[in-house]
Amino acid sequence: MTDRTYSPVTNEILQELKAIVGERYVIAGDDDKLEPYSHDEVKGEQYAHMPECVVRPRKAEEIAEIMKLANREHVAVTPRGAGSGMSGGAVPIEGGIVLLMDRMNDIVELDKENMMITVEPGVVANDINEYLAEYDLFYAGYPMSLETCFIGGNVAENAGGGKAVKYGVTSRYVLGLEVVTPTGEIVELGGKLIKDVTGYNMIQLMVGSEGTLGVFTKIVLKLMPLPKSQVDLLCLFDSAEQAIECVPQIMTRSGIIPTAIEFMDRTAVRAACEYLNESIPYEQAGAMLLITVDGPSEEQVEHDYMQIGDQCMEAGASEVYVADNSTTSERVWKVRRNIGEAYNVISKRQCAEDIVVPPACIPAIVGKLGELSEKYDVMMPCFGHAGDGNLHARIVSPPEWSDEQWEPVAEKILNELYKFTAQCGGRISGEHGIGHKRKKYMSYFVSEGYLDMLRAVKRGMDPNNILNPGKIFDLQGKA
Repeated sequence: MTDRTYSPVTNEILQELKAIVGERYVIAGDDDKLEPYSHDEVKGEQYAHMPECVVRPRKAEEIAEIMKLANREHVAVTPRGAGSGMSGGAVPIEGGIVLLMDRMNDIVELDKENMMITVEPGVVANDINEYLAEYDLFYAGYPMSLETCFIGGNVAENAGGGKAVKYGVTSRYVLGLEVVTPTGEIVELGGKLIKDVTGYNMIQLMVGSEGTLGVFTKIVLKLMPLPKSQVDLLCLFDSAEQAIECVPQIMTRSGIIPTAIEFMDRTAVRAACEYLNESIPYEQAGAMLLITVDGPSEEQVEHDYMQIGDQCMEAGASEVYVADNSTTSERVWKVRRNIGEAYNVISKRQCAEDIVVPPACIPAIVGKLGELSEKYDVMMPCFGHAGDGNLHARIVSPPEWSDEQWEPVAEKILNELYKFTAQCGGRISGEHGIGHKRKKYMSYFVSEGYLDMLRAVKRGMDPNNILNPGKIFDLQGKA
């Protein structure tokens, strides 16, 4: 439950919404059409909630009017991008209005001289780089789900991805925002500036705020020169421990920072390969590292990947395969990207976790996952961004279990996993966000004083708690 009671969306409110955006862009009164907006990618009916209506604005001025109406009538508003989130962040748990950003999907401006691009929040992340390819530029902050997610959602979650080891996460590339505040003002933050200390850093506050502090309507992104060469290495190890222990050595001993270092344990690789009917020799390995190296020339990249490959062999790799063209590269990355989809087929009852720890603690976390899997007799494939300490552990129910068997076991596992992660100096989420799925576990990782700071910001910017209420933390705090 959240902190206050909200008014329903009446017929009069619906008529005002239709007057703002046009009748065809308001969905209401049809449960079949509303149902897709009741959930994101989080499994479990307990995390879903039906909206009363879905509104599809086309410009900032329309969103401003919607927010003013919602404040006046005390109706909850939940911003939504592509719905590919993994935290329940776009779920309207208080009903009300879902603000769907799919129509705001223009690339507004490419500024080649400043190496920046301005986009609307409904642009698919992958479309940005497809657009930029002919200009030898690219946007480096995109996540793994780049073909489906919207850039607005990426900014709202401060999404990371496979290339965060070298290039960092979304926040590194957001230089400017046009934002509609919870009370309906249109505000510009930052701009085409690499350096800016004019007041508080409001952009970095907004990035990762999960749609609770404002609605993004334009986003200015910093671009990078497109690498001239890229090679992927698929490194097979006899055990997960060998693979994980190799990760910090790659950078500390070689002095080379790879673009990506992805870890996949044997069960994760097997599930993805069977799902894709892929013949990568996973039976030979207890775990794999997928390592990407890019650079300004083929000679530099060859030098780097040869050193890293030698390093992996010295650390115990049984085989290192080189993917030096787009076809073979896509083949190995497709396995990594489809692990989650493979387990969706295996079982409908699962928790997709997003823990992050200091990179040197990854072996301890991998060991803990194996211990929990055996203790509770569930599948717990482990994969993720080993180079930056962000692991996507899946807790997967045996297919034959009922909800009554699964839910108490899942709760026990999460409690143990989160407490251990906190002991390792980790956090509950590296890139998927808190939403309402992980909200009750926040106190495992941060103090009440920290939460009070978050509450003060939320109350100051959203005095009626209208925008995406019930996410990240409870507004009332401890009694």
